[in-house]
Amino acid sequence: MTVYESELVVEEREFAADGVLALTLRHPLGEELPVWEPGAHVDVVLGPDLERQYSLCGDPADRTAWRIAVLREPDGRGGSAYVHERLGQGDKVRVRGPRNHFALRPAPRYRFVAGGIGITPILPMLAAAEAAGAEWSLLYGGRTRQSMAFTEELRGYGDRVTIAPQDETGLLDLASVLDGLPEGTLVYCCGPGPLLDAVEARCPAGALHVERFEPKVQEVGGNTEFEVELARSGRTLTVPADVSVLDAVRGAGVEVLFSCTEGTCGTCETDVLEGDPDHRDSVLSDEEREAGETMLICVSRCRGKRLVLDL
Repeated sequence: MTVYESELVVEEREFAADGVLALTLRHPLGEELPVWEPGAHVDVVLGPDLERQYSLCGDPADRTAWRIAVLREPDGRGGSAYVHERLGQGDKVRVRGPRNHFALRPAPRYRFVAGGIGITPILPMLAAAEAAGAEWSLLYGGRTRQSMAFTEELRGYGDRVTIAPQDETGLLDLASVLDGLPEGTLVYCCGPGPLLDAVEARCPAGALHVERFEPKVQEVGGNTEFEVELARSGRTLTVPADVSVLDAVRGAGVEVLFSCTEGTCGTCETDVLEGDPDHRDSVLSDEEREAGETMLICVSRCRGKRLVLDL
């Protein structure tokens, strides 16, 4: 599958909240950008070994621009610092995508829950739900009102949106929006890990869709050695117990797209032609894991002795 990749220009940069910088990106020649749907993200290549994923939070109908928002994280790994301190108006940056593992499925009603910068993928979902005539509500929390992005845009939705800064209202009242959900309601949640875990504990199976910025804590078995056949490359590799599939493939000189190496972005998702993947990512749904047709090779392994991948 061909993935769009191009240098885009930072046309606008403005602070959407304390510590949250919103960037508007356009093609330098005015070319249209690929179609995307709510929940999609792009890879932003900031430098050698410095690549980050940011949700698209603008208008999907606008093919001329992509908007992202970046939270400045003082204890981060350097990506947000680069964007805030070095990426200025008029600068070019390489962008790849979009990808979507958090797509909005059709439903008669939705409950949206966002925490902090987790509002970014949710924002275009609200407009889509509104346009579809669905019944919906949003519960949006953050540390302080000043730290919560896009609150002015959300004001237009009236009382369907509940803004709940922790310093004013305490922890989010999840029971008020999640208990006793009518049949057919879908819940979409993005934010810090503890919030997602709390929402998962309250939602019936099949109703919840989440996007994680950090890997989910999982209980996994010990690593063992196995073989990987690369069908298109005609190579068979041994993956030692202490080496990831991604590293083994790259070590053999086979080019493959990757980014986070933590199983959260989906960039390295690869088709599985044979074998039983041991899924250890935080991206695929239960249904996708059960099907076993793809895997994220940066973290996932093999339950047996052999995998055949479409590489």
